[in-house]
Amino acid sequence: MSNETAQQPTAKPSQSASKSPVADTAAVKTVAVPATNRPLKRVKLGFWEHLSTQDKIDFARHLSIVIKAGLPIYEGLNIIKSQTSSKTLQKIIGQVIIDVNNGRFLADALAQYQEQFGDFFVNIIRVGESSGTLSQNLLYLADELRKSKALASKVKSAMVYPMVILFATIGVTGFLTFFVFPKLLPVLQGLKVKLPASTVALISTVNFLQKYGIVTALAVTIFIFLARLTIKKVTAVRYLVHSIILYIPAIGPLTTTINMANFARVLGLLLKSGVKIVTALDITANTFENLVYRRAILAANEEVRKGAQLASYLSTRKHLFSALLTGMILVGETTGNLEENLTYLSTYFEDEVDEKLRGMTSLLEPLMLLFMGAMVGFVAISIITPIYSMSSGVK
Repeated sequence: MSNETAQQPTAKPSQSASKSPVADTAAVKTVAVPATNRPLKRVKLGFWEHLSTQDKIDFARHLSIVIKAGLPIYEGLNIIKSQTSSKTLQKIIGQVIIDVNNGRFLADALAQYQEQFGDFFVNIIRVGESSGTLSQNLLYLADELRKSKALASKVKSAMVYPMVILFATIGVTGFLTFFVFPKLLPVLQGLKVKLPASTVALISTVNFLQKYGIVTALAVTIFIFLARLTIKKVTAVRYLVHSIILYIPAIGPLTTTINMANFARVLGLLLKSGVKIVTALDITANTFENLVYRRAILAANEEVRKGAQLASYLSTRKHLFSALLTGMILVGETTGNLEENLTYLSTYFEDEVDEKLRGMTSLLEPLMLLFMGAMVGFVAISIITPIYSMSSGVK
């Protein structure tokens, strides 16, 4: 972290003396860039411009390769800029090249785009620059981002089939309700039979939506927008929502396992990269969107600063951190193998996420099919029952 106080990278060559030749060469060539007198101005990005996880993976992996090949960072950045298809990444790299040529560290240049890269990304690079292991750290970073992306993709993929069933149900039900039923409505109302409760309810629903459908849709849209805005802007509300999610059956345990996997993976990589544990915990906490976990990790860090063991505090938050996690961390702190234990835990919890997702999917499929049958069946029965009653009366 000493590069935070240095003004020019020329003060760093000695830091990599004990590292591998590849890392050492990369560190020396990084500082060989002549400084210029151009002012350092950040290129602003539009609110619609952002980097995808894949953009960051490609950036880290490609930069690691060119550094390992012995190229200076600014040359490697030029190569990556010319090859990437992401316009946002091209703009960022263009500014980073200017900053590096002006004598700034790569981490400091990327820190200008903290909202795009995040604390985790920037600090792993910062440690790599200060220790002369930048190429290796970039590979670690690319691999961890790939795992994080794979985990998120699994969660999204597990929800695809239920969402397809849901939209199919809405589509079929809507077609029967708003296109088939209105054509039969005059016939049903003219029947000299007592309409069943389901038919009366369907008629009332159709009449209501025909009169107030647009207003209702607009009101629901406004409510959803205001609810999301409130959750985003009001920290207390967001914390409450995140707390409730953890107690929802099936979803809560899955969310807890995902967060434990992320905690172990991020903290393990930071410690492996040479970041001190108090700094690593701060960075790890800031990678969490779930405020319950973020606050718990920050609170744990305060206890660690006072000299307590990390496992001691985590063991008091049993609903957030399992006994296996706290036990493995305790063993790691005792034996000095904390990084290795965290790596093992991240792999273990990622496998647990796979199992939970498979279980949820196998449970949701029949439930969604049952829901679809109930919705379509309700509409069909509401239409068919009075017609059947009339035909029975005629006989």
